Amino acid sequence: MLRIRELDAGAEPAWDAFVQATPEATFFHLAPWRHVIERAFGHRTHYAYAEQDGAIVGVLPLARMKTLLFGDALISTPFCVYGGPVAATPEAARLLESHARDLMRRTGVPSLEFRRRDVADEGWDERPALHYTFRRAITGNADADMKAIPRKQRAMVRKGIANGLTSVSDRDTRRLHHVYARMVHALGTPVFSEKYFRLLGEAFPDAHDVTTVLHEDKPVSAVLNFHFREEVLPYYGGGTPEARGLAGNDFLYWEVMRRAGAERGARLFDFGRSKANTGAFDFKRNWGFEAQPLHYCYQLREGAKLSENNPSNPKFKLMIAAWRKLPLQLANVIGPTIVRGLG
Repeated sequence: MLRIRELDAGAEPAWDAFVQATPEATFFHLAPWRHVIERAFGHRTHYAYAEQDGAIVGVLPLARMKTLLFGDALISTPFCVYGGPVAATPEAARLLESHARDLMRRTGVPSLEFRRRDVADEGWDERPALHYTFRRAITGNADADMKAIPRKQRAMVRKGIANGLTSVSDRDTRRLHHVYARMVHALGTPVFSEKYFRLLGEAFPDAHDVTTVLHEDKPVSAVLNFHFREEVLPYYGGGTPEARGLAGNDFLYWEVMRRAGAERGARLFDFGRSKANTGAFDFKRNWGFEAQPLHYCYQLREGAKLSENNPSNPKFKLMIAAWRKLPLQLANVIGPTIVRGLG
């Protein structure tokens, strides 16, 4: 008999075993995200799985992101780039989808969104193309992977090496946050809390590291990386104002690629999500990665409107300009309260 169950602590090992064994599942389907979202942002999660003959045959990570500023939505999964139900059978997939729609009706939430990486959900509406992901195979051989980088970008990596940059790999999310906060403030974006970065490290103790680039023993750029199967996913990263002249960000991602391939056996580099027509989008293409559109599919309750809570929305231009003028210390205090609605 196929049935839906709510995830509890006792079922988490079986949930994660299913995710690890299912090719369509991603790092963002893992169960620890549930605790991170609840503890870092205070959002209620609704993780459910399909069970048949005592075994998990499908999973659905889902959370309700409700804030006064940015509205109310059920999303699989906020603060993650991929999501949606993953199942071993079409029947389990349909049951999980039906469960999500029923939850939307019962809670009165205006919208339900699945963040699909590869294909859209049949019969669902899809957001206009905005977010793209960048994924490419790597060999683990430093010489071969360096040669695979386009010539101009390869020159930037070598510029960083010539500037005497070095890297360290550890779990220092506090140092990372200091670098990251300066960067997002300059961009006019509210910053995540240091607590969020710490919780991510605690939730995935063996599946994360922090790569930091140093110039004369001072950090100039850093990134939090996740490791899943044979993939490396640099996720939250940034650089100081000095990084640009030193090619610090170029050297940073080369070091992530080199270290992950040699030290962890990574064979796929997932450069993460970027919005079209942004500097990050162009930067990733300069590495020879092909932009792949993400399929963010949704359903709405009758009369509801789809929210557009992203910095590319023109209505946020004045807010971004004002945010850049705030003192960094004040922005770091206020930012986490705002960003909990921008996942």
